[in-house]
Parts: sequence; structure tokens; C-alpha cells
Amino acid sequence: MIHRSLQIKSSTHTEMIDITSEIESLLRSAGTEEGLCHVYCPHTTCGLTINENADPTVKSDILMELDRRFPWDDGYRHMEGNSAAHIKASLMGFSLSIPVSQGRLMLGTWQGIYLCEFDGPRNRRLIVSVS
Repeated sequence: MIHRSLQIKSSTHTEMIDITSEIESLLRSAGTEEGLCHVYCPHTTCGLTINENADPTVKSDILMELDRRFPWDDGYRHMEGNSAAHIKASLMGFSLSIPVSQGRLMLGTWQGIYLCEFDGPRNRRLIVSVS
């Protein structure tokens, strides 16, 4: 098993950052032809998801609905004031596993891997493991 760290810098408070090419680059550098790529996010206010990466309005629609359902200021009791970010990140999840074949991620035609930032801008670290 190979473990690599990936640094991602978000630039706005809430955004979905396509990290597919960064993950593929790590795969190439690891030389993995067949196996499983596991991506883990060790943060509590950002998450990971796989979704369409052809039409950018999908990202904005997802973020719009999450904001509508979990507004930033909604009487939460968490003292740091970022409960909405914790809730959204928990809904997205903190890890993904993607099969690898012939050195490539086995994503669908329109799929991409996203870091979902809900409390930015921040520097984020992901752990990518390939087996």
C-alpha cells in the first residue's frame, strides 16, 4: 500500500474543487496499474464526493441546495459558529474508494472527484492510499 498526502487550497467560503487530475497524477507517480484508490479527508468542515464534472452548474446547484437546507446562521449551539459546515461535510462524507484499472481511475464518463469546502478559505490536506 502506498500513502501520499495531497494539499488543496480553497479560495472561497463554500466551493467544490475538482481534484480528479491531482488524484490521477498521484496514481501515475505511484505506478499503480490495478487496485484501489482510497481518498480520505481528515477535516470536519469539508468533505468529498463524486459527481458530474462536465457542467459546472451541477456544482452550483448542489451548493445552493445545501445552503438552503443548512444556512450558515440558523440558531446552532456550536460555539465556533460553523455548525452548518460540519453538517454539510458529514452529509458528503470523508472518504471515497475508486477502483483502478490499467493505471486509471474507473470513474464514469461524466464523473469527477471533488473536495467540498464548507468553511474556507483554508489549506486542506487529503490522504490518498493506493493498494
